[in-house]
Amino acid sequence: MVARAERTRILEPQIGPDAMQPELPDLVPQPEPLSPVAAPAPVPASAVEPRRLDTWWGEFLAWAGTLAQATVYATLVVTFVMQVARVDGQSMAPTLADQDRLIVNKLSYRFSAPQRGDIVMLYYPLDPDRSYVKRLIAEEGDSVRVVDGRVYVNDVPMRDDFVPAEYRSHDDWGPQVIPEGYYFVMGDHRNGSSDSRHWGNVPKKYVVGKVQVRWWPMPQARVF
Repeated sequence: MVARAERTRILEPQIGPDAMQPELPDLVPQPEPLSPVAAPAPVPASAVEPRRLDTWWGEFLAWAGTLAQATVYATLVVTFVMQVARVDGQSMAPTLADQDRLIVNKLSYRFSAPQRGDIVMLYYPLDPDRSYVKRLIAEEGDSVRVVDGRVYVNDVPMRDDFVPAEYRSHDDWGPQVIPEGYYFVMGDHRNGSSDSRHWGNVPKKYVVGKVQVRWWPMPQARVF
């Protein structure tokens, strides 16, 4: 007998499309599924309206507070610091004209007394509700007289080169000694001014302040 040689069959892996591929472990972690996020609930109209009212009320209170502070500051300034005034008439011409706008310094006489020659704002002695602008001529203890329109204070002629010839008066007045606590005032328009020659001396407490600036009309603006 002829012995058959046994053949050993070696099975090779299949590489065709139908071949089974070995499963590989997942090396890249897979993201976890996201949980659904709930949409925000709508704000009811009843909750929005009070919020709007609160905002409006807060803005109103802030505006009212600012206005109140501004009013207080303005009152303090007008009462103690300065005041805006308007000239009514020609009694101080040509230095000041009708409708000129002035700034009156009310602090100046809180630290020092008025000086002769100052242009001052004062309350009218016969009616303190009215105010005038005049030039201070003399103070308490001074002797004042007017001779042919020329003003003498303590027998010394007062400088009056700011009075044009057509505005000079030719009257006589005095002499008079100014009593304690009073001032004597006159307008620069000597023949067209109602002043201490007509209604007497001015109490010191009636002098409001010094005319510091003429700011209107702008072309004639100046500091006194």
